[in-house]
Amino acid sequence: MDDLIEWIAAHALMLWGGLVLLAVLLGDLAWRWNLRQRHAAITMGREPVAIRARTVAMLLVAMLLLFVAIAIALGAEAQGWWPGFDATLASDLRAQLPDASLRIVAAITHLGDLWTVAAASVVVLAVLLLRRQPVLATCWAIAVAGIVPINSGIKLWFQRPRPLHGYMTEAGWSFPSGHAFGAMVFYGMLAYVLLRLTPLRWHRPVVAGAIAMMTVIGVSRVLLQVHYFSDVLGGYASGLAWLVVCIGGAEYWRLRRAT
Repeated sequence: MDDLIEWIAAHALMLWGGLVLLAVLLGDLAWRWNLRQRHAAITMGREPVAIRARTVAMLLVAMLLLFVAIAIALGAEAQGWWPGFDATLASDLRAQLPDASLRIVAAITHLGDLWTVAAASVVVLAVLLLRRQPVLATCWAIAVAGIVPINSGIKLWFQRPRPLHGYMTEAGWSFPSGHAFGAMVFYGMLAYVLLRLTPLRWHRPVVAGAIAMMTVIGVSRVLLQVHYFSDVLGGYASGLAWLVVCIGGAEYWRLRRAT
């Protein structure tokens, strides 16, 4: 196990890029599937939807189960393999990543900072109101307003300390990662808003861009050793659960208004 962790740390930047590419490719497959569903709905005379209720339920259950599994592994096995993997990986990353690379990663991670997301959220909300999109504006506001209380509440429940001696020093508890949670909700909801407002030809790059940002920001927290790997995974799982609830609710509201 130690040899594997050392190899991961030695190739962390390459793996970071590979994860971004893999995430974008998986997102593209999901986009293609959704496009086929859209064409099928139009052919049958139905209103196409961004996400169906069954998909919302499946994703929500899957993410909740994943989150619970991570939480149980961390809580019940304080000296188990997962906490050990987290701690060893953070230590090896600290020893092997050069400062020059970490400065670049640190600049990128600020795209998921609370104040960056908050400022961008206000701008998006203002644009939606100016474009007279009250339903989208309300759904957007609910989604982004839930980021801090939900993530902070979970952090307070688990009270997991952050890794020691990370490249950056940040206050607060570690599990789950607020940047991973926030990036999932903010960029995911932004993609949904853009899919609703832009022509179909823009949808593919919008989805790819959103998924790339989610991956880049979340994994950057591990590289900077301000979060453990399981913190980021937990942030993604809980963030995606909240995101699908928000998008599912927005689609339900939209369809109700259309009938």
